[in-house]
Amino acid sequence: MKTTISTFGANLAAFYEQLDLHVELPSGIEAMNPYRNPETMRCVRQFCEKYFNDNTKRISIWGINPGRFGGGVTGLSFTDPVILRDVCGIETHLGTHKELSAEYVWGVVQKYQEESKVASKQGAEPFFQRFFLTALCPLGFTKAQGGSVVNYNFYDDKELHKAVLPFMVSTMQQQCALGLHSSVAICFGTGKLQQAFERINAEHHFFERILPLEHPRFIMQYRRKQLHSYEEKYLTTFQEALRIVGEK
Repeated sequence: MKTTISTFGANLAAFYEQLDLHVELPSGIEAMNPYRNPETMRCVRQFCEKYFNDNTKRISIWGINPGRFGGGVTGLSFTDPVILRDVCGIETHLGTHKELSAEYVWGVVQKYQEESKVASKQGAEPFFQRFFLTALCPLGFTKAQGGSVVNYNFYDDKELHKAVLPFMVSTMQQQCALGLHSSVAICFGTGKLQQAFERINAEHHFFERILPLEHPRFIMQYRRKQLHSYEEKYLTTFQEALRIVGEK
């Protein structure tokens, strides 16, 4: 994909709009592509214009793949429809479901804003001026299980992982070309995601360093009593990444 449009945000919206997964998936697994929904793309463009309307390089933060109540609906990593409306001020008809991971991440974004020295900036602007939330696989997956449909991670099935790996590498290359710092990236995951990320990076050399953090859903589901300490760890890691790129 050629990045010929002027801003990071415009190029990012164009990247999302052309996303499609042309591979055969294992039986019972379905891919989610919210970018086929005109309402999703309207919100994505508005979000990109609001937070990425410049040519500033960003530090990338990588999750697993979008969930069916968050990025699998809004097209924006770690962002559910409620946050899109109530926090970002983007009116939408994408539903009222909340996502635990989105709740945690946007709580940290708020704390980053509170500690930011950019006094002229409001809301989430100071965070997104320097960081970009994304996922190793930008399209998410679901699987029918026990009479219901559940989120499915790309690494939960070896055949799925193998099938989507070329797509993941290609989309990582495209996102790096949009204007991401190559000296450092942050990984929202310290187990299988970190291992998958490091294997890809060892082969393709996208980033010089990867800083891992516990996944937001893990924190919200299993470590909620230690929420404050994890938030502080996130903020410290963000500052470390900024030091690496020389922006502190």
